[in-house]
Amino acid sequence: MPDILSIRSYSTKPVDHSHDYYQLVLPLRGSIAIKVGNFNGKVAVGECVIVRKHENHLFTAPPEARFVVADMSCLPVKIDSFDGVVFAINKTLSCYLLFIEEQLQQQLNLQLEQSMFHTFYLLLSEQTLMPKLDARIANAIHFIQMHVQQVLSIEQLAQVACLSSTQFKVLFKKYTGMTVMNFVSKVRMEKAQALLRHTDYPINIIGEKVGYPEQAAFSRKFSKHFGLPPTRFKS
Repeated sequence: MPDILSIRSYSTKPVDHSHDYYQLVLPLRGSIAIKVGNFNGKVAVGECVIVRKHENHLFTAPPEARFVVADMSCLPVKIDSFDGVVFAINKTLSCYLLFIEEQLQQQLNLQLEQSMFHTFYLLLSEQTLMPKLDARIANAIHFIQMHVQQVLSIEQLAQVACLSSTQFKVLFKKYTGMTVMNFVSKVRMEKAQALLRHTDYPINIIGEKVGYPEQAAFSRKFSKHFGLPPTRFKS
């Protein structure tokens, strides 16, 4: 079975079947109701479902829903050893799915398709695998990723999640293994690291882009997180 990516929709009538290759289904728009392994529920945008070789599964989806489907001869080690069925994907892979959709609908180019699959595989290998998230926590994580430049508070994020601050903190730690503000800090520092390495923005602008308008505060936080100041990392 070749390693291929495709854009698909699914029938509203469930069909129970299996195949002799791995398959990942990642919603682009809408959601899919799927029964596979010990999972029976919906998979939405921002998530990925794993169908293993020879594993019976059935699914249905509304006709307007669209998915990136990866038929794979093997899985990245981290995903192959994952004991769940559905996991949340990060922002980078979510954005790449949109590129895959656009490219596959524009032209037939085998070399590009092979390159896209290789990049897709590498991005999969970098995922931090967490079980399927509570939708409320997933909404809060998406908000953090999209508004990392802004001042973020637990009260504000709890409101996004439609939870009380206490409920939000407990659920967030349960699903991510991190406190809310530690997660926010991790997202900010990873983005700062990427901007320092891959752009020519001055350090004060990078600090602003990750929520630190004062350069001194940004430098202290970056140094604490990575063990060296941003000036040394950038050089």
